[in-house]
Amino acid sequence: MNHVVTMTSLDDGYRALVIGASGALGTAFCEHLRQDPRCAGVRALGRHTVPELDLERPETIASAAIELAAEAPYHLIVHAAGLLHREGIKPEKSISALEPEALQAVFQVNTLGPAIVLRDFLPLLAPRGAMAMLSAKVGSIGDNRLGGWYAYRASKAALNMLIKTASIELARTRPHSRLLSLHPGTVISGLSHPFRVADTARPADVAAARLLTLIDQLTPADSGHFFAYDGQRLPW
Repeated sequence: MNHVVTMTSLDDGYRALVIGASGALGTAFCEHLRQDPRCAGVRALGRHTVPELDLERPETIASAAIELAAEAPYHLIVHAAGLLHREGIKPEKSISALEPEALQAVFQVNTLGPAIVLRDFLPLLAPRGAMAMLSAKVGSIGDNRLGGWYAYRASKAALNMLIKTASIELARTRPHSRLLSLHPGTVISGLSHPFRVADTARPADVAAARLLTLIDQLTPADSGHFFAYDGQRLPW
């Protein structure tokens, strides 16, 4: 861990929640936040935590939110889970490679599960808090120049629409809060392993620090927008 990230835009003694905490980025988020002297506590959620939160079992999302409501509000919520590949699933090089089961699985983890996370966890966000969900630049329709990766691209594009729509509703009730869609770049992790270019991938702790710094710099006026880790605003 190179340096301590201090979240100055959040209240002193803020509480943080990281969803998808067992992945490389999720673990790094938790480690950074636990080192921030302004952070009073970090709650990590995932498939192997208590309570558990499994995006492929939506009932666990709702039950986890009910259980954690007693600790609310959270001043920072980071959603760091996602699915690009696993056994039987890999990014499609052509439309002929589309398979219904793979499409369903990718959308469940990248879109449908996060939609329920938004439904159940946004009510736990502090009035001046920030919620960030990790999307992907390949989910940008305007930036799509190479094609391929149908399920992953489409699932992240749909996630972006959910975030944008929820941000409009959130602004009506909590105008000082932030709901953000963030592209982390290529991170050295199991998700990127078969596809990353060595000289462009960054360690998870470096990527997490940069994303936390970005969240801290963004304001309520940035809510509902799509940003790369370097602060560049990405097209939908």
